[in-house]
Amino acid sequence: MSEPLIENKTGRSSRPYLIAHVIYHFGMGGLENGLVNLINRLPADKYRHVVICMTGHDHFKERLNKTVDIYDMNKKPGKDPLVYYRLWKALRKIKPDIVHTRNLSALEAQLPALLAGVPVRIHGEHGRDVHDLDGNNKRYQQIRKIFSYIVDGYIPLSQDLKTYLTDKVGIKEKNISTICNGVDINKFHKHQKVNTDNLGAPEGFFKKGTMVIGTIGRLEQVKDQMNLLDAFILLMKQPELNTKDIKLLLVGDGSRKKALEQKINQQQLQEKVWLAGARDDVPELMSIMSVFVLPSLAEGISNTILEAMACALPVIATDVGGNSELVIHGQTGWIVPRSKPEAIKEKCLQYIQSPAMLKSHSQMARKTIEEHFSIDTMVQNYQNVYTTLIKQKMAL
Repeated sequence: MSEPLIENKTGRSSRPYLIAHVIYHFGMGGLENGLVNLINRLPADKYRHVVICMTGHDHFKERLNKTVDIYDMNKKPGKDPLVYYRLWKALRKIKPDIVHTRNLSALEAQLPALLAGVPVRIHGEHGRDVHDLDGNNKRYQQIRKIFSYIVDGYIPLSQDLKTYLTDKVGIKEKNISTICNGVDINKFHKHQKVNTDNLGAPEGFFKKGTMVIGTIGRLEQVKDQMNLLDAFILLMKQPELNTKDIKLLLVGDGSRKKALEQKINQQQLQEKVWLAGARDDVPELMSIMSVFVLPSLAEGISNTILEAMACALPVIATDVGGNSELVIHGQTGWIVPRSKPEAIKEKCLQYIQSPAMLKSHSQMARKTIEEHFSIDTMVQNYQNVYTTLIKQKMAL
C-alpha cells in the first residue's frame, strides 16, 4: 500500500516529484545498474525521472522504463566549461525538484543546479576515484568540501565512504544517509537448470563436475582481473589438482581485454579460461559458477558481490571499499589483500579441497542477502531521504 503524496503549502496533493539523476556516462556498470534498479522501482505516483549524462550513453538505457528521458551534455574531453552552461539551460527547461549527482565526475553539476533554482540537491558517493584509490588526494577532498556548501544531503553506499566524507572531507554527519545497494532476490538466485549449450562457451568448457571460478566486471585496471588470472595460473600449478576439472570465467569487456588474452595464450590456458565479453545473461552465468571472486583495487559497495551472494555463491573479495561490509569473512566467503594473487589462490584451493565449506558458505551467502540486502529495502531508504529533504525545503 503506497503512502499518501506529500502535501504542498496550500494543502493540496502535489504532482509526482521530478528527479534529475546526473552521471558521467550511462553505460554498463555497477553505478548505472543501481540507478536503473532505483528508477524502475520508485513509485511512479510519487516520482518521475530524467537521466542527464555528461558524456553520453549507450544501449544500457534500454533497461530503463520507457517514460524516462535521457539528456546528453556531450562534454568534450578535458576541460569544457561550456558544458555547465548547457547543463544550466537543460535544468531550466526540465525544472526538476531534485538533482542527484553521483561521484566526483558529476559533482560540479551541483553549481548549475543551484543557479537553475533546483530546490533539493543531493550527491551520492558510489566508490573510490580511479586516481585516488585510498582517498588521500587533497585536491579531491577540497573540491568536495567546496561543493558541500550547496549540497543538501549526501548518500554514500558504504560505511567506508561515509567515514571518508566525515573524516577527510569534513561533511557533517547529520547531512549523510548511508544506503547500501540492494539486489533483486527473485532475479538473482541459484538456477537449477541452466542449458550451458546456449551460453556460447567454447566447446567442452563445461562438463559434469567442473568447478568454475568466475568474476564479472569491466575489464579495466581498477577491477584488476589480471590479479585473478595470475591466481588461477598459480592454482593450475598445484600438482594435487591435476585430476580436477577447474575453469576460469571472466565476464566483461574493456581496455584490459587484449592484455588478458595475451597472458592466457602465453600460459596455454585457452581451454581453461573463457573471456565471455559483456553479457545480458548475468544471472544464468552466475548460476554455473562455483565460486565468485572480486579482485578489485577499489570499490564502493559492489553490486556484483550482492548478486553473486544472491545466487548462493561464496565470494572471495579484496579488502577494499565496502567489500568487508558485505562478505562475512569465514562465513560467506573470504576477504583477502588486494594485488595478492597468492591469497586468492589459497582461498580457491580451500574451497576445492573442502566441498563442505563451499556448501556452508554458499547457503550462508544466500541467507545474508535475503535478510539484509533486498532491493525493496534499498528503494525505501532512498525514498525516505528524498521525502525528508523535500519536506525540509518546503518548510523554509
